[in-house]
Amino acid sequence: MKPVYIINGFLESGKTEFISYTLSQPYFQTRGTTLLILCEEGDTEYDEDILKRSRTIAEVVDEEEQMTASNLIELEKKYKPERIIIEYNGMWNFKNLKLPWHWKVEQQITTIDAATFQNYYTNMRSLLAEMIRKSELIIFNRCDGLTDQLSSFKRNVKAVNPQAEIIFEDKDGEVSQIFEEDLPYDLKDEKLDLDDYGYGIFYLDAMDNLDRYLGKTIKFKAMVLKPENSNDEYFVPGRMAMTCCADDMAFLGYACKYDKCSELANKDWVEVTAIVHKEFWKDYNGEGPVLHAVSVEPTKKPKDEILNFS
Repeated sequence: MKPVYIINGFLESGKTEFISYTLSQPYFQTRGTTLLILCEEGDTEYDEDILKRSRTIAEVVDEEEQMTASNLIELEKKYKPERIIIEYNGMWNFKNLKLPWHWKVEQQITTIDAATFQNYYTNMRSLLAEMIRKSELIIFNRCDGLTDQLSSFKRNVKAVNPQAEIIFEDKDGEVSQIFEEDLPYDLKDEKLDLDDYGYGIFYLDAMDNLDRYLGKTIKFKAMVLKPENSNDEYFVPGRMAMTCCADDMAFLGYACKYDKCSELANKDWVEVTAIVHKEFWKDYNGEGPVLHAVSVEPTKKPKDEILNFS
């Protein structure tokens, strides 16, 4: 079977940039020829050096009538590629694509320009739906200034393809946005009882979306950390976390005001019930989450002391 990778999306959605990036990566410098079939020519051109280094031959097929199984077989005979990448034309209906029987789609990826998504979704929804229906990965790029709309974009895509992995990117890279519908707890509840996973998500989400939690009561199991300069006015309840590997450990916790800090010792395990506030905190170099303890009770340490985010 001949492995095929399909990258689709409307014109100027970032297909060429994505393919160029992939071809330039060390893991793609493999043996054999890659046949890159271009079904449209946008403003961005492929770097000849990247094509040469990745042993890639680009062939333009810019008429939909030419995109037939028999013509594709002729290209295969001509170039004898180990793998095929198809940069598909977003204005062609994807369900009309017929590949040779021995070509196997290994991965399908859709790129979307977030700035124009709403227009395409409103006016060309059927074409867009056919693109994303079988895509394993959907990349929204150029998301700068659109953070408030990303949750809606995600719902639109998930309605068509619930299994798709969706990534949002801006000029700085991937947008680390946690959407409310993805949280492992209900923000409509005034009290959040956080398990280990829930605490990790709360810690990460509160960094960027603190307003979601202001005034809410949270309950979680934590280890005590008493900073040297705390003067028994506050402590930091938190958890050690593995963020990518065993050598990359961090303590995840926010300052917690508590009038009985003197009764606590470092590395005690406690169950904390606290109300989330937003206050200036010197260790944050500005405003941030500050917990006001309602109760701090001794508890047994959990079976898994370390949270794993790898």
